[in-house]
Amino acid sequence: MVRDVEPPSQERRRGAALGLPADGPGSLAPFGTRVIAYFVDAIASAFVAGLFTAPRLPGLWSLVSFSVITVVTLVVFGQTPGMRLCGLRLAHPVQGRRLAVWRAVVRTALLLLLLPALIVDADGRGLHDRLTDTAVVRER
Repeated sequence: MVRDVEPPSQERRRGAALGLPADGPGSLAPFGTRVIAYFVDAIASAFVAGLFTAPRLPGLWSLVSFSVITVVTLVVFGQTPGMRLCGLRLAHPVQGRRLAVWRAVVRTALLLLLLPALIVDADGRGLHDRLTDTAVVRER
């Protein structure tokens, strides 16, 4: 038996609830691109920490450098080096304003735990973004 199923009158798309465009600049960043940006930042942080701990491996000191680099660059530039390389930026809840230090610190602390970043909502935002009312969007 074949039933006619009507398509929903309003199709759900990522970022619609946030008022973001479906694609192009300002749209939500894809998960894969965010992962690449994270790995770029993690590798850069390990390298920076290694400069201070050489000849030994940086160990947990890389988490310290990751935290400092992430908080400072998010507050000052609105994006981490990895985000910059991947064409992403962090969208502030109020257009045109700089990210508050507390938002950057809380977001980074949750990102260090990794699990909150993997728990995503229907829009694809991680728990760390939802709790700080931010979103990673495409810059270009």
